[in-house]
Amino acid sequence: MLSFSILAASCAPTSKSVAQITGFSPSRDEFVEKPLLAEIKPVEVQKLLESANAQTKTVTGYTQKYYAIAYPNGDVPSKTGACTDVVIRSFRAAGIDFQKEVHEDMTANFSEYPKKWGLRKPDSNIDHRRVPNLHTYFTRKGKALPITTDGSNFEPGDIVAWDLNGKGLTHIGVVSNFWNETAGRYLIIHNIGGGTDLEDRLFEWKIIGHYRYF
Repeated sequence: MLSFSILAASCAPTSKSVAQITGFSPSRDEFVEKPLLAEIKPVEVQKLLESANAQTKTVTGYTQKYYAIAYPNGDVPSKTGACTDVVIRSFRAAGIDFQKEVHEDMTANFSEYPKKWGLRKPDSNIDHRRVPNLHTYFTRKGKALPITTDGSNFEPGDIVAWDLNGKGLTHIGVVSNFWNETAGRYLIIHNIGGGTDLEDRLFEWKIIGHYRYF
């Protein structure tokens, strides 16, 4: 495990499938596209979900490595990334660059952000790729929603953050528009170790943040 000084996000990589971890693997008969992507409003949510879905076909790796990247709109190698990169890439397709947004907010309000990594000033290469920083940004911007265990309270395009182990090991993903008819909840699009996947794992871990940007 890389040290906190270079972690992109505090999510633990795993190569296990949803079936191995939860004992449940939804078949195509058990989940449906609901609503259809073309029916989703506003258009920003449609665009971010198009990107998130596309990432399940193109992002096959996982890395928490620190990269020196361009600013704004900088990105790590396109076939890899951490859990946060799924969110960042999805929202860029909708016109929101969290690298720029988080960096500007951290620059103006550095004391409001976590101090887990020993930084003395913002770092535009990595700050937006850390779950606690995204959590702080969304909360500061009024995007946080009440946390519940009712699947109907989550909508396609929402962002969810989890505590994986009860000890602050965090993870983040995007709520998809694929609905599990049996369980009554949406599948999520995330990267927890084997590339970006569409999986039924919304309530697998303790939810610590639920956000709706648009």
